[in-house]
Amino acid sequence: MMEFKVRLRSVKDVQDFVSLATTMGFPVEVEDDRHRVNGGSFMEMFCLDCTSALTVSAKCSEEEFAAFRTASERFLV
Repeated sequence: MMEFKVRLRSVKDVQDFVSLATTMGFPVEVEDDRHRVNGGSFMEMFCLDCTSALTVSAKCSEEEFAAFRTASERFLV
């Protein structure tokens, strides 16, 4: 599993990130210090503490991960 950190500063950021995560052909998980949720679920994402950086993890190939990370660039910490 590969990881990177993001910061989602607004509801629009969460919505855009979820839209991106749902287009991926692999599982995307996002976690804070207490919770791990499905990155493709708008409702689950609001269980997270978005005041700090979140860890995004994905089970995919290195090429898929690189493309996902690039597509998520505006959220990267």
